[in-house]
This record gives sequence, structure tokens and C-alpha cells, in this order.
Amino acid sequence: MDTPVTEAPAVPHSPAEEDAPWLDAREQRFWRAHLEVGKLLEHQLSRELQAHNLAINDYEILVVLSESPEHRMRMTDLATSTMQSKSRLSHQITRMETAGLVLRQECPGDRRGLYAHLTERGWETLRKVAPDHVRSVREHFVDRLTDEQLDAMYAALAPIAEHLRALRGRS
Repeated sequence: MDTPVTEAPAVPHSPAEEDAPWLDAREQRFWRAHLEVGKLLEHQLSRELQAHNLAINDYEILVVLSESPEHRMRMTDLATSTMQSKSRLSHQITRMETAGLVLRQECPGDRRGLYAHLTERGWETLRKVAPDHVRSVREHFVDRLTDEQLDAMYAALAPIAEHLRALRGRS
């Protein structure tokens, strides 16, 4: 005997769900492509940095410190700059200290404050790795776009980045 097929009961929708500004097919396609490109690009760049015994977060910290006055930055500012929690950054800096890439230094006049300081070894590592990393960024991202596409993407993304930076400043 065949069992009758019954329809599943309708799931009640909350007012918030009904009023949600759902993405249309074009917007959804763009959003998902954006997420996929970000993840795939970070994955590929991370894989290529592994050949230098660096994680992508290590590389980012080396770059940020190299661009800072005296090649050092307060840990709290470095956490903000690299969008990491203070705890996560502390663990990261511990690993990088063990590798000889950075040092923690006390902040004069602030017993609780610490600097992360780029060591000579960290600077040399960055100088050695940067050319390969830039080639990877070109190969997997920049050179895949025309000059016009690069300009259009920058014009589209810059105001979004500005908006999100402003939101971070509020929290």
C-alpha cells in the first residue's frame, strides 16, 4: 500500500524574515563570487607563503611593522591594524618571537603597554619573501584584470572599506 505524500507544514515566518531585503539572483551571484574569490585567493597566497615557513598573518604583521616608525607598533594598535583580537595576536607574536622575527618591548612610561618590534631577521625575511609574494598577488589577482577593471573595482570597494572602517571605530 502506498503511503500518501503529505505536504510539510508551513514554517511560520517572523516579521523580520518577511521584511528582509533578500538578494536577487544577480546580487547573490556577485556576493558569492566575492566570498569565493576572497577565500580562494587567501588560500592560494597562504599556500605559497608556506614555502617560506610563514602564515599569511605572519606576513601581514611583518609588512605592517616594516611600514611603522622605527619598525615597531604598540600591540593594541597592531591588533587593530591586522583585525585580530589581542589574545590571538599575542599568540601569533609569541610564535613569531620564537622564530626570531619580532621582539616584544616594554613601552616607556606605560608599564602595561608593549611594542611588537621587527627584528633584523624579520626585516631580512620580509625582504626575501616580498618579491615572491608580489609575484603571486600579480599572478592570481592583479594581472587577471584590465586597468579599467582595476580602477572600477577600486572605485566600488573603497567606499565599502571606508564605511566598514568607520563602523570599527565606533565599537
